[in-house]
Amino acid sequence: MEVQKHSVHTLVFRSLKRTHDMFLVDQANLPPPNEDSDKIKMMMKARDEYGPVMHLVKNKQDHDDHNGSHFSDSKTDESAGDRFEHRSALSEFEGRELYETDAPPPGTEDIYNIPAPAAPSQAVVLAGTQQQALTARRTPSIPKPQWHPPWKLYRVVSGHLGWVRCVAVEPGNEWFATGSNDRIIKIWDLASGKLKLSLTGHISAVRGLAISSRQPYLFSCGEDKQVKCWDLEYNKVIRQYHGHLSGVYAIALHPTIDILVTGGRDSCARVWDMRTKANIHSLAGHTNTVASVQCQAIEPQVMTGSHDCTIRLWDLVAGKTRVTLTHHKKSIRALLIHPKLHMFASGAPDNIKQWKCPDGNFIQNLPGHSAIVNCLGMNADNVLVSGGDNGTLYFWDWKTGYNFQRLQAPVQPGSIDSEAGIFACTFDQSGSRLLSAEADKTVKIFKEDENASEETHPINWKPEILKRKRF
Repeated sequence: MEVQKHSVHTLVFRSLKRTHDMFLVDQANLPPPNEDSDKIKMMMKARDEYGPVMHLVKNKQDHDDHNGSHFSDSKTDESAGDRFEHRSALSEFEGRELYETDAPPPGTEDIYNIPAPAAPSQAVVLAGTQQQALTARRTPSIPKPQWHPPWKLYRVVSGHLGWVRCVAVEPGNEWFATGSNDRIIKIWDLASGKLKLSLTGHISAVRGLAISSRQPYLFSCGEDKQVKCWDLEYNKVIRQYHGHLSGVYAIALHPTIDILVTGGRDSCARVWDMRTKANIHSLAGHTNTVASVQCQAIEPQVMTGSHDCTIRLWDLVAGKTRVTLTHHKKSIRALLIHPKLHMFASGAPDNIKQWKCPDGNFIQNLPGHSAIVNCLGMNADNVLVSGGDNGTLYFWDWKTGYNFQRLQAPVQPGSIDSEAGIFACTFDQSGSRLLSAEADKTVKIFKEDENASEETHPINWKPEILKRKRF
């Protein structure tokens, strides 16, 4: 038996006809329109909208009648006619059983033929209601940004033989450590910029450093898949944490618990017990390199940013994703937690975004840094710094997102212009000095211009360009 074959047009037409017949049946079963129900619905809307202010119309009309004032212009007559129509619409509610159980809005007793209260306290409440109804609501305004002095370069620290990939300042604010592509970790005196110590042990580029505030430990990670713990009393490695399957690009210490979190090219962030070297959790979920890791004492305790264009906030107890933020359109290489507020920022080539903890609610965009943003820094004066792959430093006011300075640090003699990238930046513990790790094999230290004032460097503030954009 042959099966009859139909053309595509015939099949499409039959499908459309079946769909039409099916929905036509649903539409045909709808009840016919009821004029009384529509009228009742419109009456309810009118009462909800105009009920609380109808007593003001009546008081105004009585006041005008008492003073003998008459409206002559057509616009006033039209508005008076509108008020009369509203009153007539509201008067149809009186005597209906449908609204016997509804309590009248405050201050509308005269509309529903209810005698007004004579108590003084209730009269004061009534007066306050009238004043609140007549008060115009203020339009929201964008706050003016706080003035910050500009920053300037005042010291260049050189000594590495490769790109400087990471920098960390110790809690005592006496020295800082840097890691480089030359596989060496160097420790420098912060006041003088002189080299104090060189630590060798990594066999590939050092990509991350973290200094403990409770133990004399320095933690480092690199492209050799290794995570090391250095005892600074003996200047040697005392522990190594094995488990990453590829290069480790980011490291962070928990401020209150003896754990560290690392992330790398294996698309996984790992939580380690500092003392036993045990891999507590493997935070899996990202589909590309985990380029930034941050830890804080309150929820969410761990945040990760990845080249898969997402940010994940993790439940540290369960080892699972709590929130995934997908607002960015390009890879995220920098995350930063605000030192005072329960907020954080993320940096990507498309935008710098501000978020609110614990659920990652979007706050605002900081547009304008048209480069690959490799790092973010923040001090207690609400100065946010972003470092780009083209050697630019942008300084922002955190609250308003105002970009008050753009800085291009000059490359050092002997370097080419393409080596103008900034890979890491951080403020010292006082927030008065900014350290940047750069591709010209140097560490540059910036400080505020002491001679600057609001007169010499005014705020070029335009509210229309600072309107917050959604996502």
